[in-house]
Amino acid sequence: MNSRMSLFLNLGHTLDHLLMLIFPTVVLAMGAELGRGYAELLPLSLGGFVAFGAFSIPAGWLADRWSRQGMMVLFFFGIGTASILTGFATGPLHIALGLTLVGVFAAIYHPVGIAMLVANRENVGRVLGVNGVFGNVGVAFSALIAGALADTVGWRAAFIVPGAIALGVGTAFVLFAREAQAETPVRRSGFYRASRADLARVFAVLTVATACSGVIFNAATISMPKVFDERLSALTHSTFGIGMLVCGVYLIAAVAQLCVGWWLDRRPLKSVFVPVVALQVPLLALAGTTESYLMLATAVAMMFFVFGQIPINDA
Repeated sequence: MNSRMSLFLNLGHTLDHLLMLIFPTVVLAMGAELGRGYAELLPLSLGGFVAFGAFSIPAGWLADRWSRQGMMVLFFFGIGTASILTGFATGPLHIALGLTLVGVFAAIYHPVGIAMLVANRENVGRVLGVNGVFGNVGVAFSALIAGALADTVGWRAAFIVPGAIALGVGTAFVLFAREAQAETPVRRSGFYRASRADLARVFAVLTVATACSGVIFNAATISMPKVFDERLSALTHSTFGIGMLVCGVYLIAAVAQLCVGWWLDRRPLKSVFVPVVALQVPLLALAGTTESYLMLATAVAMMFFVFGQIPINDA
């Protein structure tokens, strides 16, 4: 795979997480217009997160039987259009439907984009680490962009502007993907033949690990803007300020994926997995009881290991 295709796939990871996590910050600013509180508005995003998980299986199935590049085109244009439609929503029901549609198209990226990225590649840990950093940049800048646009233009712009960017990247991808089809050779690689019992054990471990890490990742990224709003009131009072703090935490923690990716290429997976997961437990407990600067420092350490688990799951 050439560097231009890798860049588009990595940018897709950025947009995937950016557009999925705009709402948790924007919701802090939209309550006044909609006449509802945070507790009433946050559940509007539930459909999007359910769709994000549920539609990954049919997305992967379609990619295998139709076209991976075609599915990526659908991803860029679908998620961009869905985000723009959410920005034009006229009430809570329309917002919920728009966010669900964002989740449907966002579900395409991980089973399709990452599969394209690591196909026939050596040093998979490094590739996944770099890709993870791009994804975490999306997580980080979702809070910053949403906070800035919500404070300066309005909450609707926080959905419309990133959606338009996704459409632009999708257009460039269509033009580039046509060139790439002739450039990319089809290669077949051998497969390790495992017993049915081994496959069952591996599947069970991966299922539990992925489910638990997914709950922690989503709980942390969805709640962090509101937690910072309540516990870091001495540092900032604006939506943009909260977005800056959340963005800073995520950008620092994003380094974890490069470190873990490098580690995966040199060590057995188990020796990387166990410490990364184990250290999350005390940090999550500490984050639930601290405030101000200590809360900020704990959040950085906690997210370092939460983000660090992602390339392990993908490997």
